[in-house]
Amino acid sequence: MLYFTKYAEQKFDILNKHKVFFTREQVKDAVNAPDKIGKKGKFLTARKENIKVIYRKDGEIVKIITFFPVK
Repeated sequence: MLYFTKYAEQKFDILNKHKVFFTREQVKDAVNAPDKIGKKGKFLTARKENIKVIYRKDGEIVKIITFFPVK
């Protein structure tokens, strides 16, 4: 189960103000089928196409912490 933190929900609006548009499906797809995975401190990272997602896995629950565009 994927869960967006309050900050991750706000991140959509933050990026929209800068004319960067992502959908929840793109974020979910990056976590479920990443091109590249990694670790940043205590968090996991997933990268797919032009988006990078920082998340934490607690058992069956995946908490999306934040996401941002990458080149």
